[in-house]
Order: sequence, then structure tokens, then C-alpha cells
Amino acid sequence: MRNKNLKMKEVKFYSLKKEIRILGIDDAPFDFRKDKETMLIGTVFRGGEWLDGILRTEVKVDGNDATDTIIEMVKRCKFKDLRVIMLDGLGFAGFNLVDMARVFKETKLPVIVVVRKMPDFKKIKKAIKNLQHAEFYNDCIKKAGIPQKVETKKNKFIHIQFHGLRFEDAERIVKLSSTRSLIPEPIRVAHLIASGVALGESRGNA
Repeated sequence: MRNKNLKMKEVKFYSLKKEIRILGIDDAPFDFRKDKETMLIGTVFRGGEWLDGILRTEVKVDGNDATDTIIEMVKRCKFKDLRVIMLDGLGFAGFNLVDMARVFKETKLPVIVVVRKMPDFKKIKKAIKNLQHAEFYNDCIKKAGIPQKVETKKNKFIHIQFHGLRFEDAERIVKLSSTRSLIPEPIRVAHLIASGVALGESRGNA
């Protein structure tokens, strides 16, 4: 199974180590009525077991800078043996969507988007059609492809989108790093940190 929008040569994982280094990214809660920006937290994990580092930056609410911000986050990261980028959903700070293809092209790292449930694309497209960056958002959705099911626990599934690697490898990486819940640890912990810093206490699930 391949992403039809993939143009660059995909990364092949001939052997997948348990300690594969993953950058997991999630955003902090924010107030649509007054916040112009919100925080992005990146966690550097070895597989689903060891947290090696934390990164922090900001993105605009309903903006179009998430792609550039993530690329910059990766380029300034001191951990130079990153192998994969994981995102908690395709969008941050509302509808600040990520161009997965461009992130892959500029970082040379495959990108995996993780969501708990299949997105309602009809509802999403209706919501963004009148927004300032609607054309860009639709392009990001198209490039990301249709989410695929992955069984991370027995008879329990999440969905992933992927760019820069085969579905089989993306599936293995997601399963390997989902050690404590349905969601991979790099994303789960990024969510806990982001919500804890923003609210004073961690809340909700990634």
C-alpha cells in the first residue's frame, strides 16, 4: 500500500530497531477567542520506551506556518539521528495544516500522522472553505492521502497517514512505539507535556 502522492524516493527500513529515534509533535490547548498563537511540543523518543529530549516552539491559530515551523524544529534539533516524524493529527492550532510532502522533502525524514478515528473529510472541507488559507488546507489534505487502520492493541485500531515510507514500515513503527496506550508514546507524551505547561495540569488524551 503506497501513498499515490509520493514523489521523492521513499525511505526503506530494512531492519527496524526497537530504539528507532522518533520526533513526536502535538500542540497545546488554546482559546480561539483570544489566542493568536499556541505552543508546539516535540518529544524525542527511542522507540516507545525512552524519552531523550523535548523541543518547544509556537504556531499561529488557523495559520499556515505549521509546515515551516516543524521543518525548522527538525533542523535545529540537536538529536541528529532522527528517523521519523510523528504528528498528532494533520493540523495544529485549529486548522494550521501540515504539508507532509514538503516536510519530508526538506527534512528527508518520513512523516506519520496519527489519529484515533477516521476524520470526517466532508465536515472538515466545509469548515475550511471560507478560511483565509482554504486552498492550502485542501492541498495538504489531498497530499496526506486516506488514513489507514492500524491495530495497536488487540482488536483496537487507530488511523495513520504517511509520507516518505511504505505503509508496512509505518505500521511497524506505530505498533512498536505504542507501548502504553493505543497511541504511540512520542505523541502521547508530547500531548501530556503541552497540556500540562499550558493549563498547569495535563488533561485529555492525544
